[in-house]
Amino acid sequence: AMMEESKLTRFQRRSLMDCVKRGDTLPLQCHPTSYKEPSPAVPALSPPVFQPSRLPAKPQLRPAQVCRAGDAYVREKFRPLPRRDLEKEKERLQNILATGKDVVEHKVKRTPVQTKKEEIPEPDRFEELVNEVQERKEFLAEMEALGQGKKYRSIVLTEISQKMREMEIIDKKRSEAMRGIMTKGVPGGNKSDPCD
Repeated sequence: AMMEESKLTRFQRRSLMDCVKRGDTLPLQCHPTSYKEPSPAVPALSPPVFQPSRLPAKPQLRPAQVCRAGDAYVREKFRPLPRRDLEKEKERLQNILATGKDVVEHKVKRTPVQTKKEEIPEPDRFEELVNEVQERKEFLAEMEALGQGKKYRSIVLTEISQKMREMEIIDKKRSEAMRGIMTKGVPGGNKSDPCD
């Protein structure tokens, strides 16, 4: 039934039936019109035959002296692991069961952060503004060198004017603070000021 379904030719059916009658393995390829026997290449494609390895006639045992000389009978030295503080472990487990979160103490990390904040002075806003104006001028010069100056000129000049205005406000506040300090130190007020 399988031969009829696979649409084999009469020659192919006959050659397959001959193989079955002889008890041979079925050929991998069956040409429709050739009477040639399969070439010797077919056995090369068959799976390799398992051949058990031959055991030596004489058992090859190592003598006891050789076994003792190796590291097989040497025990590893006991190295204790670092001890855990059981009280801290109990408290940690209590916190986990009580709050559902593992509370970790960060006392060590907080102290270096505080010292760093003390060491770094606050940057002067006036100096920051001067640096920002300088950066914008450099950017505009680079864009003009690349031929893109028209595109960015109005934006950059607007930003520079805003920074300059903020610098003027800071300068006025500083000068007023300085006048206040100077007038407090001079007896009789600020009579020498020509603007009054």
